[in-house]
Amino acid sequence: MSEYSFDIVSKVEKQALEDAVNQAAREIATRFDFKNSKSSIELKETSITIVADDEMKRKNVIDILAGKAVKRGISLKALEYGKPEAASQGTLRQVVTVTQGIATERAKKLTEAIKNSKLKVSTKIQDEQLRVSGKSKDDLQKTMELVRGMELDFAVQFVNFR
Repeated sequence: MSEYSFDIVSKVEKQALEDAVNQAAREIATRFDFKNSKSSIELKETSITIVADDEMKRKNVIDILAGKAVKRGISLKALEYGKPEAASQGTLRQVVTVTQGIATERAKKLTEAIKNSKLKVSTKIQDEQLRVSGKSKDDLQKTMELVRGMELDFAVQFVNFR
């Protein structure tokens, strides 16, 4: 009997992220409440820089970004907000880091939870992902349900079904 497996990963599709940020920037440029404002949003590799005139506009930019991200299938858990800091010309700047991969400590906690469920599957941490394998597809599906039902502070996806 062959073994089946899948990987648990935490990643954000780069194109979807670019689309979300570009649409948010376009909306900020055209919205009436941002008229004559220095508010902007910019993507650099895996970080998004938000610049806003004041606290209220910063929160509005974050709301716009969150709405566009959700529409693109990006989990809000993948966005890690830094501390707002004062920037030039009396503006506020906030850096939002896009988290990629599952950290080793988080993967260990996930592995422990799967083992405690008494399902007949084995887990292996590989770089920034977790491989789950077992003889029964049903056990793998139960494992997926278990992980989906967990209150995790990071986004997870299931890939490489074999």
